[in-house]
Amino acid sequence: MDKTVDWQIFQLPELISRVRKGTVSLDEFLRTPSLSCAIYHVPAGSNEMSKAHEEDELYVVLEGKGRLRVGDTVHEVSPGTMMYVHAACDHSYFDVEEDITTLVMFGAVPKRAHLSRR
Repeated sequence: MDKTVDWQIFQLPELISRVRKGTVSLDEFLRTPSLSCAIYHVPAGSNEMSKAHEEDELYVVLEGKGRLRVGDTVHEVSPGTMMYVHAACDHSYFDVEEDITTLVMFGAVPKRAHLSRR
């Protein structure tokens, strides 16, 4: 019998309490075939250099202050900032003034078109 859960409830304070302060950390709390969600933490003073991912991403800043570089553009981020980053786009946090904690949602990895041989 398939025991797939159709829905779940999460409390942000509990999720935030699970991050490791003082280090760059990612705590994934949900993974399905079409979506992954995590709490992401970047400590003050960090220059976190993310690589491009295969999935689209949506970040919601819960705590902290700093800057995010997406491609060649720089954005100030603080609580309440929401950021969409397209798949395969280089991005990184830098000039992190206060520990940044974000809720991050990753979309599904796009399926590759299969080429048929003739």
